[in-house]
Amino acid sequence: MPRIIGIDPGLVSTGWGMIDAEAGRLKFVACGTINPNAKLGLAERLLQLHHALNAVIAQHQPHAAALEETFATANGASTLKLGQARGALLVTLAANGLAVGEYSAKVVKKALVGTGGADKHQVSQMVGVLLPAGREALAACKHDAADALAIAICHANFSKFEGGLPPPSLR
Repeated sequence: MPRIIGIDPGLVSTGWGMIDAEAGRLKFVACGTINPNAKLGLAERLLQLHHALNAVIAQHQPHAAALEETFATANGASTLKLGQARGALLVTLAANGLAVGEYSAKVVKKALVGTGGADKHQVSQMVGVLLPAGREALAACKHDAADALAIAICHANFSKFEGGLPPPSLR
């Protein structure tokens, strides 16, 4: 059964979620967050992201990965730092030989909830519906981890399309 890791990147908190997906069936594996030490410099925090993600990959052995795309914010410095965190995570995934799908938050929300404007609670509720065995663990996970599971589910659904892209109706 193919195992997919979904990642909701962040420099303060990076959520990750792991699912198994085969023939339309989804199974919860694990979820969590990576929280680099905010007192460290940027380079050290990026290195912490790299090491922690490597440990998650070594423990759960995913076959594919999906990552949320960067969105531009009014605060350019925050957008740049998020981009740097994404870069560290992408390099870690690539170094582990994982093909990576990238999805906007709007596409993930629309794929799971039916509307690109869904809030975090709606996304989390739908993740619980789609992964009933993970509801207890999901309750203990932070929203970042629930978002990461949503990204993994989105990738599982879109990986059957050419190039892993969502159908035009969802873009």
